[in-house]
Amino acid sequence: MSKDFSQNLRLLCSFYRSIAEVCRRMGVNRAQFNKYLSGDTLPSRYTLTKICDFFGVEPHEILMPPEQFAQIVRVRSAPGAAAAPQQPYSPDIDRLMRESKGHADKYLGYYFEYHYSMTFQDHIIRSLLRIESDGEGYYFQRFERMRYPDREEWYKSRYKGMLFFLSERIFLIGYEALTRNEIAQTILYPTYKSRVSYLSGLKLGVSASDRREPVCTKVVLESLGRNISVRSALRLCGVFGPDSDEINRNIRENIRATSTAGPQSFFATPL
Repeated sequence: MSKDFSQNLRLLCSFYRSIAEVCRRMGVNRAQFNKYLSGDTLPSRYTLTKICDFFGVEPHEILMPPEQFAQIVRVRSAPGAAAAPQQPYSPDIDRLMRESKGHADKYLGYYFEYHYSMTFQDHIIRSLLRIESDGEGYYFQRFERMRYPDREEWYKSRYKGMLFFLSERIFLIGYEALTRNEIAQTILYPTYKSRVSYLSGLKLGVSASDRREPVCTKVVLESLGRNISVRSALRLCGVFGPDSDEINRNIRENIRATSTAGPQSFFATPL
């Protein structure tokens, strides 16, 4: 059954420009999707329904023998035909991905990300960032663990997005995946050394305060390598004071916007 499913799934994907496009539109993990395509495993009932809804077929149909399924597909509109008009900027995104391809391979792996908090103005945030690739494009995830100074509970957030390497700059554009209430952007300078140790740039986002001000702050990424204990790294993430010895002194100095005391981030104000 898994072989029939994988062959039928490959047929449906053939109506699209790439497997990466299918995964991006459907919102599924590329590595897991590859297992479905190879016939190594069948998706869960929930994921099977999601796949079938995307391609416009029924779950019992996609499990049919390939010859029978191909006949059903032939008498229907191409699965990708109806979806294309709903994605007017997909060709532009695909082009940016192609132009970035191969240029950011050396940046794959895990990083500690440091910047002054957009909510706690005099505190430093250390979060965990992962940059990965599916062979077609670059993607990232950012994990934050923060605790309000006057509360016991921890505040967690998770960002997911895409990375582009364009005209000698690294662009990370992503959204907060748990609340879906923010899109943030980070622009970094690349390094021309063979080994990536640090990356620096600017980060633009929105304060989590009630006022939700747009905020810009300096940011530094510290490379951790490609194979780490994620659980151990997450334990080191959190909120730190501006003079905390737990943060490297050079990093503390490089994320400061000014040499004076006070807010180290730039807050926008409404007119």
